[in-house]
Amino acid sequence: MMTVTSSRPPVITGLGIIAPTGIGIEAHWSAVLAGKSGIGLIDRFDPAGYPVRLAGQVPGFSAKGTVPSRLISQTDHWTHMGLAAGEAALADAAVDPAELPEYEMAVVTSSSSGGTEFGQQEMTALYTHDPSWVGAYQSIAWFYAATTGQLSIRHKMRGPCGVLACEQAGGLDAIGQARRLTRKGSRLVVTGGTDASLCPYGFTAQLSTGRLSTVQDTNRAYVPFDAEASGYLPGEGGAILVLESAESAEERGAGDGYGKVLGYAAGFDPAPGSDRPRALRRTAEAALRDAGLAPEDIDVVFADASGLPADDLDEARAIAGIFRPRGVPVTAPKTLTGRLYGGGAPLDVATALLSLRDGVIPHTVGTRQPAPGIEIDLVTDAPRELPLRHALVLARGHGGFTSALVLGR
Repeated sequence: MMTVTSSRPPVITGLGIIAPTGIGIEAHWSAVLAGKSGIGLIDRFDPAGYPVRLAGQVPGFSAKGTVPSRLISQTDHWTHMGLAAGEAALADAAVDPAELPEYEMAVVTSSSSGGTEFGQQEMTALYTHDPSWVGAYQSIAWFYAATTGQLSIRHKMRGPCGVLACEQAGGLDAIGQARRLTRKGSRLVVTGGTDASLCPYGFTAQLSTGRLSTVQDTNRAYVPFDAEASGYLPGEGGAILVLESAESAEERGAGDGYGKVLGYAAGFDPAPGSDRPRALRRTAEAALRDAGLAPEDIDVVFADASGLPADDLDEARAIAGIFRPRGVPVTAPKTLTGRLYGGGAPLDVATALLSLRDGVIPHTVGTRQPAPGIEIDLVTDAPRELPLRHALVLARGHGGFTSALVLGR
């Protein structure tokens, strides 16, 4: 383990994107700027008997040729995407793990559901036949840490490894933990996350929350901050990132990469029925303090945008309260993908970094008429070009998880 610690902000030097908007950085970014939606009728199973039939599915993804053949049968679809995104992120960062000390590399990912499709397959075998039909890999393929473990094994990354299971907020929590590891001596951390729970077993669990939109119009089902908001749509995929200490990136000639992780904070909502305020505003303010920045230093906010009226109003009030009276542009490109749970916030981070890179804020597709009380500068209709320095990314998870991350160009 490295004995040299770092107090400088770590940098993100590689992105691997596998999302409903496309596979690869530029495919995703082009779709986002064009407002091209990845939402459609679920085809991974027959959704006819379910109240929700729409989701964001990754187009054209095949594990063959990307994931080692033995791992395809041993791991879940969610891990296949995580492995593929990890390979892409390392290639984008121009990192060869074999050239780095194995105990100075770490892996921290996020997962909300684990390998539900693999688990459903094995449970079907159990109830249709008998225990002898259940494969040995069921014991690990469903587990939340399976992607972390497979990335670690594949690339011989033997430093601290872990997983954050905090629903949508977990993606930011994973990156926050990765930052801590670079401060304690890790040279490089593979982080971010993917999720994939578009199977009857996983879908039924999601429906139990009552938070999914049952609207059947792909253009109106997921419209956060809108007067007709009715919940959100689920999706699959996400992003894996390569986070490096500033010293490691400089040593490799990677410089500042796509940007710096300047601040992070996490909080938790009070119990339902409490008269205490929800955690989003104080969590975002804590992230700004951690970054050493004032509200006026933030040029864009990537919103959590749950699509639930009460949550949207709470988020809008939190943003307006922090940035009043100046205001700040707000966007939610996740309307093109659905909420990807453990993969959603890492994808927002990747999109925010591309936004900082190119000086353009993607628009929020679908939202037309703000709901009463929504008083934020939501970017709609078309992307907005601006000189961008810093971005604030917000994420909340079912059950009270709340996280915020500050990125610098």
